[in-house]
Amino acid sequence: MKTLVLASKSPARKNVLAGAGLVFEVVPGNVDEDAIKTQMRDASASCEDAALALAEAKARDVAAKTPGCFVLGADQILECDGVWFDKPGNIETARRQLHDLSGHTHKLISALCLVYDEEKIWSHIGTAELTMRFLSDGFIDDYLEKAGVDILQSVGTYQLEGLGSQLFDSVEGDFFTVLGLPLMPLLKVLRQQGVVAT
Repeated sequence: MKTLVLASKSPARKNVLAGAGLVFEVVPGNVDEDAIKTQMRDASASCEDAALALAEAKARDVAAKTPGCFVLGADQILECDGVWFDKPGNIETARRQLHDLSGHTHKLISALCLVYDEEKIWSHIGTAELTMRFLSDGFIDDYLEKAGVDILQSVGTYQLEGLGSQLFDSVEGDFFTVLGLPLMPLLKVLRQQGVVAT
């Protein structure tokens, strides 16, 4: 079997691949995500293009260090009313993000890029739309306390597979896309490339 490398430190992506029975290594990409996002915003790029640029940059960075391997880069951007949301990083930003998303529908764009020997061989963009219910200040405070500091590393300040499910009225789109790794299209290309059994 050919070697698959995940160029991400995301626990959710790692869990999705492991749950699907894939054998892979984890080598996080080392790219300046903020610089790439700034460059894409300055160029008036779509959030889809920005997510794909980030996924490709991560995959290429790791592919340069892992010859002969299939390297999967991934990134996710949340967009609400034309604003891109990043991982909150601290409680105050998390609280503000939840206030801003409360009562609104937002898009989660999950981009994947597969690179082999530094050559891009496949990419994919998955989109999901999530409608967050109206959240009271008390609920937000309670949610942040229960969710803990790990939630600060999740775009949108939630993990739908856990406590974050209580934030929403509706979710339209593939669950794996919400988790940051559109699995079905990925499995198809990995079979075509001989990375997983057919």
